[in-house]
Amino acid sequence: MLYPEVNLPTIAVPQSSRQQKYKPAPNFDFATGDFILDGHGRMTFDDGQSAFEKWCVKTCMVERGSRLAYSDKVGIEFEQIASKTSPEAVKSALIRTLTEAILVHPAAEYVKNFSFSSDGDELRVTFDVKGRDLPVTTISVIY
Repeated sequence: MLYPEVNLPTIAVPQSSRQQKYKPAPNFDFATGDFILDGHGRMTFDDGQSAFEKWCVKTCMVERGSRLAYSDKVGIEFEQIASKTSPEAVKSALIRTLTEAILVHPAAEYVKNFSFSSDGDELRVTFDVKGRDLPVTTISVIY
């Protein structure tokens, strides 16, 4: 034999490290735009599932590239979408950009079942998000 054969051992990855873990995160109140504090002035925390859901909502509300604290991968291009003239073009662009924005999260599996409703100048977008090892969650955002 000209070249020796080397059999490398197989490294077993523990089952717990394969699963996506959802970590608790500070509880955020979208109405006030601030973190929720307990009676002693300490931050309260959401469980992992609630934190993922709130991350999805927050991502849908941020204009991409408008915050120095976030990378260019976070948020949507709503200003460009709002300039479209056709309602169908707006809906199509929202579906695309919302899906792209949420699928940035490594644990997001899919975004689908979009529905739209309008009331005056407001546009409500409702859709389903599925995270790994989480049930499907319905998200609703008003623009």
